[in-house]
Amino acid sequence: MKSTLETLYSDESLIVVFKPAGILCIPDRYDSEAPVALDQLEKDFGRLFVVHRIDKDTSGLLLYARSAEAHKALGELFFTRAVEKEYLAIVRGRTMEDSWDCGLSLRADADHLHRTIVDKRRGKDCFTRFETMERFGEFSLVRALPETGRTHQIRVHLTATGYPIVADPLYGDGKPILLSSLKRKWKGDPFEEKPLIARTALHARRIAFAHPADRRPMVFEAEAPRDFAALLAQLRKL
Repeated sequence: MKSTLETLYSDESLIVVFKPAGILCIPDRYDSEAPVALDQLEKDFGRLFVVHRIDKDTSGLLLYARSAEAHKALGELFFTRAVEKEYLAIVRGRTMEDSWDCGLSLRADADHLHRTIVDKRRGKDCFTRFETMERFGEFSLVRALPETGRTHQIRVHLTATGYPIVADPLYGDGKPILLSSLKRKWKGDPFEEKPLIARTALHARRIAFAHPADRRPMVFEAEAPRDFAALLAQLRKL
């Protein structure tokens, strides 16, 4: 299988790639048929070490270590919250706040759908900052700045604060966005129409950290893919 991952940077310590939506970071016992980024990359780069993960349907930047030493150093950076991560999300609802925080504790794999839930007693501490980037009708573009890396953290925190991510099947309504639902005078064929976006509208846009070998600043950014950009373009016309 040809790799669908774009390598943005690699050296003896690490590799940074752009992961499209629909690809797992590591093998998943719940979705054995989905392509796996780790498997694809190891064919070209040899053994890799998992540093962090993004969800299957999340697009954007993904980082792997290429040595045990780099893995340990990068892991320490993530543990001490010394890695800056930025995501973009298109959410349902017109945000009332220009910025807000969410520090609700979360517990992963808490039900038969393997969802993460808010659990103040048994959940793990986590924290996300949010900023409104744009508002359009009943939708908003939000920037998420997670300081921790819990499973589905951004998705759950957005839903908990009243703004579920568009097309999120676990924490939102899961409904794809059709152009016909946005344009009152749409005249296309309803039987031929394809969704503008049919997956969770979340994109890992930026990551910044100190290189594990020499501490030099490393900053990577990735533009949103076609489906995310197409939805934004149509929302901006509202």
